[in-house]
Amino acid sequence: MTAPELEKSPDPEDRFVGIQISPISFVDEGVETVLHTLQDRVGVNVLMLGTVSWLGLKSGRSISHELDGWPDHGVPEPYQMRGGAYFDPDPRYYTDTFMADYRSRDPEFEDRDILKMVVPAAHERGMKVYIELMEPFFKYSGHGSAGTVEIPTLAQAMEVDLFGRIGGSPSTSNPEYRRWIHSMIEDQVRNHPIDGVMWCNERNSPLDTLIQGGAPGDFSPAARREAVERGIDVEACRLALLRLYDFMQEAAAGKTFVDGALITFLRVLLDNPEALIWEKFWLERNKDLDRELYGLVKWCRPDLPFGLNVWNRNHFNLIRRAQWPWAEQTRYADFVKPITYQHQAGEVWFKELSFFRKTILRDFAPDEATRALFRILGLNEAPFDELVAAGMDPDTYVHGQCVDALRGVDGGARVYMGIGVDAPRSRADTARCSKDIVYRSVMATYRAGGHGVVLSPNYASMHLTHLDGVAEALDELGLR
Repeated sequence: MTAPELEKSPDPEDRFVGIQISPISFVDEGVETVLHTLQDRVGVNVLMLGTVSWLGLKSGRSISHELDGWPDHGVPEPYQMRGGAYFDPDPRYYTDTFMADYRSRDPEFEDRDILKMVVPAAHERGMKVYIELMEPFFKYSGHGSAGTVEIPTLAQAMEVDLFGRIGGSPSTSNPEYRRWIHSMIEDQVRNHPIDGVMWCNERNSPLDTLIQGGAPGDFSPAARREAVERGIDVEACRLALLRLYDFMQEAAAGKTFVDGALITFLRVLLDNPEALIWEKFWLERNKDLDRELYGLVKWCRPDLPFGLNVWNRNHFNLIRRAQWPWAEQTRYADFVKPITYQHQAGEVWFKELSFFRKTILRDFAPDEATRALFRILGLNEAPFDELVAAGMDPDTYVHGQCVDALRGVDGGARVYMGIGVDAPRSRADTARCSKDIVYRSVMATYRAGGHGVVLSPNYASMHLTHLDGVAEALDELGLR
Protein backbone atom coordinates (compact mmCIF):
# COMPACT_ATOMS: atom_id res chain seq x y z
CA MET A 1 0.00 0.00 0.00
CA THR A 2 1.21 3.49 -0.75
CA ALA A 3 0.23 6.95 0.45
CA PRO A 4 -2.07 7.88 -2.50
CA GLU A 5 -4.47 5.11 -1.45
CA LEU A 6 -5.15 6.81 1.87
CA GLU A 7 -8.50 8.58 2.17
CA LYS A 8 -6.82 11.39 4.11
CA SER A 9 -3.11 12.18 4.38
CA PRO A 10 -1.82 12.19 7.97
CA ASP A 11 -0.73 15.50 9.46
CA PRO A 12 3.06 15.64 10.03
CA GLU A 13 2.49 18.10 12.86
CA ASP A 14 0.37 15.49 14.63
CA ARG A 15 2.83 12.64 14.17
CA PHE A 16 2.95 9.87 16.81
CA VAL A 17 5.54 7.19 16.13
CA GLY A 18 6.24 5.47 19.41
CA ILE A 19 8.46 2.56 20.37
CA GLN A 20 8.45 0.42 23.50
CA ILE A 21 11.95 0.21 24.88
CA SER A 22 13.59 -1.32 27.93
CA PRO A 23 16.19 0.45 30.09
CA ILE A 24 18.96 -2.03 29.25
CA SER A 25 19.19 -0.81 25.63
CA PHE A 26 20.40 2.58 26.82
CA VAL A 27 23.10 0.95 28.95
CA ASP A 28 24.15 -1.49 26.22
CA GLU A 29 24.29 1.01 23.35
CA GLY A 30 24.48 4.42 24.99
CA VAL A 31 21.71 6.99 25.20
CA GLU A 32 22.83 9.10 22.25
CA THR A 33 23.36 6.09 19.99
CA VAL A 34 19.86 4.74 20.70
CA LEU A 35 18.19 8.12 20.24
CA HIS A 36 20.09 8.77 17.03
CA THR A 37 19.13 5.38 15.60
CA LEU A 38 15.47 5.66 16.52
CA GLN A 39 15.01 9.27 15.46
CA ASP A 40 17.18 9.47 12.36
CA ARG A 41 17.06 5.95 10.95
CA VAL A 42 13.51 4.93 11.93
CA GLY A 43 11.54 8.14 12.48
CA VAL A 44 10.48 7.54 16.11
CA ASN A 45 9.43 10.61 18.07
CA VAL A 46 7.98 9.02 21.24
CA LEU A 47 9.79 6.63 23.59
CA MET A 48 7.54 4.29 25.62
CA LEU A 49 10.04 3.53 28.38
CA GLY A 50 9.65 0.60 30.75
CA THR A 51 10.62 2.01 34.13
CA VAL A 52 9.34 -0.58 36.61
CA SER A 53 9.23 -4.28 35.79
CA TRP A 54 10.25 -7.76 36.73
CA LEU A 55 9.57 -8.97 33.17
CA GLY A 56 12.27 -9.48 30.58
CA LEU A 57 9.83 -8.41 27.88
CA LYS A 58 9.71 -4.95 29.47
CA SER A 59 13.12 -4.52 31.04
CA GLY A 60 15.51 -6.97 29.42
CA ARG A 61 17.14 -7.99 26.18
CA SER A 62 15.55 -10.36 23.67
CA ILE A 63 13.72 -13.18 25.45
CA SER A 64 13.43 -15.36 22.31
CA HIS A 65 17.05 -15.20 21.13
CA GLU A 66 17.33 -18.99 21.13
CA LEU A 67 14.72 -19.14 18.34
CA ASP A 68 15.30 -15.81 16.62
CA GLY A 69 18.96 -15.14 17.19
CA TRP A 70 20.24 -11.84 18.49
CA PRO A 71 19.22 -8.61 16.74
CA ASP A 72 21.67 -6.47 14.78
CA HIS A 73 22.32 -4.07 17.67
CA GLY A 74 22.86 -4.23 21.43
CA VAL A 75 24.69 -6.85 23.45
CA PRO A 76 24.21 -10.44 22.24
CA GLU A 77 24.15 -12.02 25.68
CA PRO A 78 21.34 -13.06 28.07
CA TYR A 79 20.59 -10.45 30.69
CA GLN A 80 20.04 -11.88 34.17
CA MET A 81 17.74 -9.11 35.32
CA ARG A 82 16.47 -9.04 38.89
CA GLY A 83 13.78 -6.49 38.18
CA GLY A 84 12.34 -3.56 40.08
CA ALA A 85 12.44 0.19 39.57
CA TYR A 86 15.01 1.48 37.10
CA PHE A 87 14.67 4.99 38.48
CA ASP A 88 15.28 6.22 42.03
CA PRO A 89 11.99 6.01 43.99
CA ASP A 90 11.32 9.03 46.18
CA PRO A 91 10.74 7.67 49.73
CA ARG A 92 8.22 10.45 50.48
CA TYR A 93 5.66 8.65 48.32
CA TYR A 94 5.91 5.26 50.01
CA THR A 95 5.45 5.93 53.71
CA ASP A 96 2.20 3.93 53.80
CA THR A 97 3.22 1.03 51.57
CA PHE A 98 5.20 -2.14 52.23
CA MET A 99 7.19 -1.70 49.01
CA ALA A 100 9.19 1.44 49.64
CA ASP A 101 12.42 -0.30 48.68
CA TYR A 102 11.90 -1.79 45.23
CA ARG A 103 14.88 -0.26 43.44
CA SER A 104 16.40 -2.69 40.95
CA ARG A 105 19.46 -4.53 42.21
CA ASP A 106 20.69 -5.21 38.67
CA PRO A 107 24.41 -4.37 38.74
CA GLU A 108 24.10 -2.74 35.31
CA PHE A 109 21.92 -0.06 36.90
CA GLU A 110 23.91 0.72 40.00
CA ASP A 111 23.95 4.52 40.39
CA ARG A 112 21.83 4.88 37.22
CA ASP A 113 18.35 6.42 37.04
CA ILE A 114 16.89 5.65 33.61
CA LEU A 115 14.55 8.64 33.63
CA LYS A 116 17.36 11.06 34.43
CA MET A 117 19.49 9.39 31.76
CA VAL A 118 16.93 9.48 28.97
CA VAL A 119 14.36 12.25 29.44
CA PRO A 120 16.66 15.31 29.15
CA ALA A 121 18.53 13.83 26.17
CA ALA A 122 15.28 12.92 24.40
CA HIS A 123 13.76 16.35 25.03
CA GLU A 124 16.87 18.00 23.65
CA ARG A 125 16.14 16.17 20.38
CA GLY A 126 12.45 17.06 20.44
CA MET A 127 11.42 13.50 21.35
CA LYS A 128 8.81 12.69 23.98
CA VAL A 129 9.09 10.10 26.76
CA TYR A 130 6.12 8.16 28.10
CA ILE A 131 6.47 5.69 30.95
CA GLU A 132 5.14 2.24 30.07
CA LEU A 133 3.94 -0.07 32.84
CA MET A 134 2.21 -3.46 32.90
CA GLU A 135 0.25 -5.20 35.64
CA PRO A 136 0.68 -7.87 36.91
CA PHE A 137 4.27 -6.84 37.57
CA PHE A 138 5.55 -10.13 38.92
CA LYS A 139 6.22 -13.55 37.38
CA TYR A 140 4.13 -13.12 34.26
CA SER A 141 4.31 -16.50 32.51
CA GLY A 142 6.17 -16.49 29.21
CA HIS A 143 7.52 -12.96 29.48
CA GLY A 144 11.01 -13.70 30.77
CA SER A 145 10.11 -13.05 34.37
CA ALA A 146 12.78 -12.59 36.99
CA GLY A 147 13.49 -15.80 38.90
CA THR A 148 12.76 -14.24 42.29
CA VAL A 149 11.13 -11.05 43.50
CA GLU A 150 13.25 -9.61 46.29
CA ILE A 151 10.57 -7.68 48.18
CA PRO A 152 10.01 -8.73 51.80
CA THR A 153 6.38 -9.47 52.81
CA LEU A 154 5.10 -9.28 49.22
CA ALA A 155 3.92 -12.88 49.53
CA GLN A 156 1.47 -11.73 52.20
CA ALA A 157 -0.40 -9.69 49.62
CA MET A 158 -1.04 -12.54 47.19
CA GLU A 159 -4.37 -13.63 45.77
CA VAL A 160 -6.13 -16.65 47.26
CA ASP A 161 -7.87 -19.14 44.98
CA LEU A 162 -11.21 -20.86 45.53
CA PHE A 163 -9.50 -23.68 47.45
CA GLY A 164 -7.86 -21.21 49.85
CA ARG A 165 -4.40 -21.57 48.33
CA ILE A 166 -2.03 -18.61 48.07
CA GLY A 167 -1.63 -17.65 44.41
CA GLY A 168 1.27 -16.33 42.33
CA SER A 169 0.20 -12.70 41.83
CA PRO A 170 -0.51 -9.93 44.33
CA SER A 171 -4.16 -9.20 44.96
CA THR A 172 -5.19 -5.90 43.41
CA SER A 173 -7.71 -5.68 46.26
CA ASN A 174 -4.88 -5.68 48.79
CA PRO A 175 -4.83 -2.04 49.98
CA GLU A 176 -1.06 -1.87 50.39
CA TYR A 177 -0.37 -3.31 46.93
CA ARG A 178 -2.90 -0.97 45.33
CA ARG A 179 -1.44 1.96 47.29
CA TRP A 180 2.03 1.02 46.03
CA ILE A 181 0.87 1.16 42.40
CA HIS A 182 -0.65 4.58 43.04
CA SER A 183 2.50 5.79 44.77
CA MET A 184 4.83 4.41 42.10
CA ILE A 185 2.99 6.25 39.34
CA GLU A 186 2.53 9.48 41.30
CA ASP A 187 6.25 9.47 42.11
CA GLN A 188 7.21 9.35 38.43
CA VAL A 189 4.54 11.79 37.26
CA ARG A 190 5.40 14.44 39.85
CA ASN A 191 9.17 14.08 39.97
CA HIS A 192 10.08 13.68 36.30
CA PRO A 193 9.17 15.77 33.22
CA ILE A 194 7.66 12.80 31.38
CA ASP A 195 5.23 13.39 28.52
CA GLY A 196 2.66 10.66 29.12
CA VAL A 197 1.73 7.36 30.75
CA MET A 198 0.80 4.08 29.05
CA TRP A 199 -0.76 1.48 31.35
CA CYS A 200 -1.29 -2.18 30.47
CA ASN A 201 -3.61 -4.42 32.50
CA GLU A 202 -3.34 -8.12 31.61
CA ARG A 203 -5.05 -10.03 34.41
CA ASN A 204 -7.03 -13.22 33.79
CA SER A 205 -10.59 -13.04 35.07
CA PRO A 206 -12.18 -15.95 37.00
CA LEU A 207 -13.81 -17.26 33.79
CA ASP A 208 -10.49 -16.88 31.95
CA THR A 209 -8.78 -18.90 34.65
CA LEU A 210 -11.42 -21.62 34.63
CA ILE A 211 -11.25 -22.04 30.85
CA GLN A 212 -7.46 -22.24 31.05
CA GLY A 213 -7.71 -25.05 33.58
CA GLY A 214 -6.91 -23.11 36.72
CA ALA A 215 -8.67 -22.42 40.01
CA PRO A 216 -9.84 -18.80 40.05
CA GLY A 217 -9.67 -16.20 42.82
CA ASP A 218 -9.53 -13.74 44.29
CA PHE A 219 -10.77 -14.92 47.68
CA SER A 220 -8.19 -13.08 49.75
CA PRO A 221 -9.47 -11.35 52.90
CA ALA A 222 -9.34 -7.94 51.22
CA ALA A 223 -11.32 -9.09 48.18
CA ARG A 224 -13.87 -10.84 50.39
CA ARG A 225 -14.40 -7.63 52.38
CA GLU A 226 -14.95 -5.61 49.20
CA ALA A 227 -17.44 -8.17 47.91
CA VAL A 228 -19.43 -8.15 51.16
CA GLU A 229 -19.53 -4.34 51.04
CA ARG A 230 -21.20 -4.68 47.64
CA GLY A 231 -23.81 -7.08 48.98
CA ILE A 232 -22.30 -10.24 47.48
CA ASP A 233 -22.62 -13.67 49.08
CA VAL A 234 -18.97 -14.70 48.81
CA GLU A 235 -19.42 -18.32 49.80
CA ALA A 236 -22.25 -18.84 47.30
CA CYS A 237 -20.01 -17.44 44.57
CA ARG A 238 -17.12 -19.66 45.63
CA LEU A 239 -19.26 -22.78 45.53
CA ALA A 240 -20.65 -21.83 42.11
CA LEU A 241 -17.14 -21.41 40.73
CA LEU A 242 -16.18 -24.72 42.31
CA ARG A 243 -18.92 -26.47 40.32
CA LEU A 244 -17.69 -24.82 37.13
CA TYR A 245 -14.15 -25.84 38.02
CA ASP A 246 -15.25 -29.46 38.39
CA PHE A 247 -16.93 -29.32 34.98
CA MET A 248 -13.82 -27.86 33.32
CA GLN A 249 -11.63 -30.53 34.85
CA GLU A 250 -13.99 -33.29 33.67
CA ALA A 251 -14.16 -31.81 30.17
CA ALA A 252 -10.38 -31.53 29.91
CA ALA A 253 -10.08 -35.14 31.10
CA GLY A 254 -12.31 -36.32 28.23
CA LYS A 255 -15.53 -37.10 30.08
CA THR A 256 -18.49 -37.76 27.76
CA PHE A 257 -21.45 -35.41 28.14
CA VAL A 258 -24.86 -36.45 26.80
CA ASP A 259 -25.54 -32.99 25.36
CA GLY A 260 -21.95 -32.18 24.48
CA ALA A 261 -19.45 -29.96 26.28
CA LEU A 262 -20.83 -26.57 25.19
CA ILE A 263 -24.44 -27.22 26.22
CA THR A 264 -23.31 -28.80 29.46
CA PHE A 265 -21.14 -25.79 30.23
CA LEU A 266 -24.08 -23.44 29.65
CA ARG A 267 -26.26 -25.63 31.85
CA VAL A 268 -23.77 -25.60 34.71
CA LEU A 269 -23.28 -21.84 34.34
CA LEU A 270 -27.03 -21.11 34.30
CA ASP A 271 -27.54 -23.38 37.30
CA ASN A 272 -24.84 -21.45 39.17
CA PRO A 273 -25.40 -17.76 38.30
CA GLU A 274 -23.36 -16.68 41.31
CA ALA A 275 -20.28 -17.49 39.23
CA LEU A 276 -21.23 -14.62 36.92
CA ILE A 277 -21.81 -12.35 39.91
CA TRP A 278 -18.21 -13.02 40.99
CA GLU A 279 -16.95 -12.55 37.43
CA LYS A 280 -18.69 -9.16 37.27
CA PHE A 281 -17.38 -8.14 40.69
CA TRP A 282 -13.83 -9.14 39.77
CA LEU A 283 -14.05 -7.35 36.42
CA GLU A 284 -15.26 -4.09 37.92
CA ARG A 285 -12.53 -4.09 40.57
CA ASN A 286 -9.99 -4.75 37.81
CA LYS A 287 -11.28 -1.84 35.75
CA ASP A 288 -11.41 0.33 38.87
CA LEU A 289 -7.62 0.21 39.01
CA ASP A 290 -7.39 1.60 35.47
CA ARG A 291 -9.89 4.33 36.35
CA GLU A 292 -8.08 5.23 39.56
CA LEU A 293 -4.78 5.63 37.75
CA TYR A 294 -6.34 7.84 35.08
CA GLY A 295 -7.75 10.09 37.81
CA LEU A 296 -4.47 10.07 39.73
CA VAL A 297 -2.46 11.17 36.70
CA LYS A 298 -4.98 13.90 35.88
CA TRP A 299 -4.93 15.12 39.49
CA CYS A 300 -1.15 15.45 39.42
CA ARG A 301 -0.85 16.83 35.88
CA PRO A 302 -4.16 17.46 34.10
CA ASP A 303 -2.51 17.89 30.70
CA LEU A 304 -0.57 14.60 30.80
CA PRO A 305 -1.89 11.96 28.37
CA PHE A 306 -2.91 8.65 29.95
CA GLY A 307 -3.49 5.67 27.68
CA LEU A 308 -4.23 1.96 27.73
CA ASN A 309 -2.09 -0.74 26.14
CA VAL A 310 -4.94 -3.13 25.23
CA TRP A 311 -4.39 -6.90 25.33
CA ASN A 312 -4.85 -8.73 22.02
CA ARG A 313 -6.88 -11.35 23.91
CA ASN A 314 -9.62 -8.71 24.04
CA HIS A 315 -10.21 -9.21 20.32
CA PHE A 316 -9.34 -12.93 20.19
CA ASN A 317 -11.60 -14.06 23.05
CA LEU A 318 -15.35 -13.58 22.57
CA ILE A 319 -15.97 -13.32 26.33
CA ARG A 320 -13.33 -10.63 26.79
CA ARG A 321 -14.57 -8.89 23.64
CA ALA A 322 -17.96 -8.53 25.34
CA GLN A 323 -16.39 -7.42 28.62
CA TRP A 324 -14.09 -4.67 27.32
CA PRO A 325 -16.03 -2.36 24.96
CA TRP A 326 -13.98 0.43 23.45
CA ALA A 327 -16.50 3.15 24.29
CA GLU A 328 -16.23 2.41 28.00
CA GLN A 329 -12.45 2.74 27.92
CA THR A 330 -12.66 6.27 26.56
CA ARG A 331 -13.96 7.35 29.97
CA TYR A 332 -10.53 6.76 31.47
CA ALA A 333 -8.06 6.92 28.57
CA ASP A 334 -6.84 9.65 26.24
CA PHE A 335 -5.52 7.03 23.83
CA VAL A 336 -5.66 3.29 23.28
CA LYS A 337 -3.01 1.01 21.81
CA PRO A 338 -4.55 -2.20 20.45
CA ILE A 339 -1.94 -4.96 20.42
CA THR A 340 -1.70 -6.43 16.91
CA TYR A 341 1.55 -8.35 16.72
CA GLN A 342 0.73 -9.70 13.28
CA HIS A 343 3.52 -12.24 12.66
CA GLN A 344 3.06 -13.68 16.17
CA ALA A 345 -0.75 -13.54 16.06
CA GLY A 346 -1.27 -17.03 14.63
CA GLU A 347 0.63 -18.51 17.58
CA VAL A 348 -1.41 -16.39 20.00
CA TRP A 349 -4.65 -17.52 18.35
CA PHE A 350 -3.56 -21.17 18.53
CA LYS A 351 -2.95 -20.82 22.27
CA GLU A 352 -6.23 -18.99 22.87
CA LEU A 353 -8.28 -21.51 20.92
CA SER A 354 -6.56 -24.44 22.60
CA PHE A 355 -7.95 -23.34 25.97
CA PHE A 356 -11.50 -23.47 24.60
CA ARG A 357 -10.94 -26.68 22.66
CA LYS A 358 -9.93 -28.57 25.79
CA THR A 359 -13.23 -27.70 27.45
CA ILE A 360 -16.16 -25.67 26.06
CA LEU A 361 -15.43 -26.21 22.35
CA ARG A 362 -14.04 -29.71 22.76
CA ASP A 363 -16.53 -31.14 20.24
CA PHE A 364 -15.44 -28.85 17.39
CA ALA A 365 -12.56 -29.40 14.97
CA PRO A 366 -9.99 -26.58 15.22
CA ASP A 367 -10.66 -25.18 11.74
CA GLU A 368 -14.41 -25.41 12.32
CA ALA A 369 -14.11 -23.50 15.60
CA THR A 370 -11.71 -20.98 14.04
CA ARG A 371 -14.06 -20.20 11.14
CA ALA A 372 -17.00 -19.68 13.49
CA LEU A 373 -15.06 -17.53 15.93
CA PHE A 374 -13.48 -15.49 13.14
CA ARG A 375 -16.99 -14.72 11.88
CA ILE A 376 -18.15 -13.67 15.34
CA LEU A 377 -15.02 -11.61 16.04
CA GLY A 378 -14.81 -9.98 12.61
CA LEU A 379 -11.53 -11.63 11.61
CA ASN A 380 -10.67 -12.88 8.13
CA GLU A 381 -7.39 -14.75 8.23
CA ALA A 382 -5.73 -17.97 7.06
CA PRO A 383 -7.23 -21.39 7.88
CA PHE A 384 -6.30 -22.84 11.24
CA ASP A 385 -3.71 -25.30 9.92
CA GLU A 386 -1.85 -22.48 8.13
CA LEU A 387 -2.30 -19.73 10.67
CA VAL A 388 0.73 -20.24 12.92
CA ALA A 389 3.15 -20.34 9.99
CA ALA A 390 1.42 -17.53 8.09
CA GLY A 391 0.65 -15.19 10.97
CA MET A 392 -2.07 -12.64 10.33
CA ASP A 393 -2.01 -10.34 7.34
CA PRO A 394 -1.39 -6.66 8.12
CA ASP A 395 -3.80 -5.56 5.38
CA THR A 396 -6.68 -7.43 6.99
CA TYR A 397 -5.72 -7.90 10.64
CA VAL A 398 -3.98 -4.62 11.57
CA HIS A 399 -6.25 -2.63 9.28
CA GLY A 400 -9.37 -4.37 10.59
CA GLN A 401 -8.49 -3.94 14.24
CA CYS A 402 -7.69 -0.28 13.68
CA VAL A 403 -11.05 0.29 11.97
CA ASP A 404 -12.78 -1.57 14.81
CA ALA A 405 -11.04 0.48 17.51
CA LEU A 406 -11.75 3.78 15.74
CA ARG A 407 -15.40 2.84 15.38
CA GLY A 408 -15.54 1.80 19.02
CA VAL A 409 -13.93 4.89 20.56
CA ASP A 410 -15.97 7.09 18.21
CA GLY A 411 -13.68 10.07 18.59
CA GLY A 412 -13.40 9.71 22.37
CA ALA A 413 -9.75 8.63 22.32
CA ARG A 414 -6.86 8.49 19.91
CA VAL A 415 -5.87 5.13 18.43
CA TYR A 416 -2.18 4.23 18.23
CA MET A 417 -1.81 0.75 16.76
CA GLY A 418 0.60 -1.63 18.45
CA ILE A 419 2.71 -2.88 15.54
CA GLY A 420 4.63 -6.08 16.22
CA VAL A 421 8.31 -5.89 15.33
CA ASP A 422 10.10 -9.14 16.19
CA ALA A 423 7.60 -9.99 18.92
CA PRO A 424 8.99 -13.02 20.78
CA ARG A 425 8.13 -16.43 19.37
CA SER A 426 7.85 -19.59 21.43
CA ARG A 427 7.50 -21.97 18.46
CA ALA A 428 9.94 -22.52 15.63
CA ASP A 429 7.08 -22.77 13.11
CA THR A 430 5.65 -19.36 14.02
CA ALA A 431 5.86 -16.77 11.25
CA ARG A 432 8.95 -14.59 11.36
CA CYS A 433 8.85 -10.83 11.22
CA SER A 434 10.10 -9.02 8.11
CA LYS A 435 10.62 -5.53 6.80
CA ASP A 436 7.61 -5.98 4.51
CA ILE A 437 5.31 -7.04 7.35
CA VAL A 438 6.33 -4.01 9.37
CA TYR A 439 5.99 -1.68 6.38
CA ARG A 440 2.51 -2.97 5.52
CA SER A 441 1.39 -2.76 9.15
CA VAL A 442 2.27 0.93 9.36
CA MET A 443 0.58 1.63 6.03
CA ALA A 444 -2.51 -0.35 7.07
CA THR A 445 -2.80 1.74 10.24
CA TYR A 446 -2.85 5.04 8.40
CA ARG A 447 -5.03 3.69 5.62
CA ALA A 448 -7.60 2.81 8.29
CA GLY A 449 -7.39 6.31 9.76
CA GLY A 450 -5.30 5.50 12.84
CA HIS A 451 -3.63 8.37 14.68
CA GLY A 452 -0.22 6.74 15.06
CA VAL A 453 1.76 3.60 15.79
CA VAL A 454 3.66 2.09 18.70
CA LEU A 455 6.41 -0.30 17.64
CA SER A 456 6.27 -3.21 20.07
CA PRO A 457 6.94 -5.01 22.29
CA ASN A 458 10.63 -4.14 22.93
CA TYR A 459 13.34 -2.43 20.90
CA ALA A 460 15.92 -4.76 22.43
CA SER A 461 14.56 -7.65 20.33
CA MET A 462 13.93 -5.70 17.11
CA HIS A 463 16.11 -5.99 14.02
CA LEU A 464 17.06 -2.62 12.54
CA THR A 465 16.57 -4.08 9.08
CA HIS A 466 12.94 -4.74 9.98
CA LEU A 467 12.53 -1.28 11.50
CA ASP A 468 13.63 0.07 8.13
CA GLY A 469 10.11 -0.90 7.00
CA VAL A 470 8.78 1.75 9.37
CA ALA A 471 11.07 4.38 7.87
CA GLU A 472 10.04 3.43 4.35
CA ALA A 473 6.34 3.73 5.22
CA LEU A 474 6.81 7.03 7.04
CA ASP A 475 8.68 8.43 4.04
CA GLU A 476 5.81 7.49 1.73
CA LEU A 477 3.34 9.05 4.16
CA GLY A 478 5.34 12.27 4.48
CA LEU A 479 5.84 11.68 8.20
CA ARG A 480 9.64 11.54 8.43
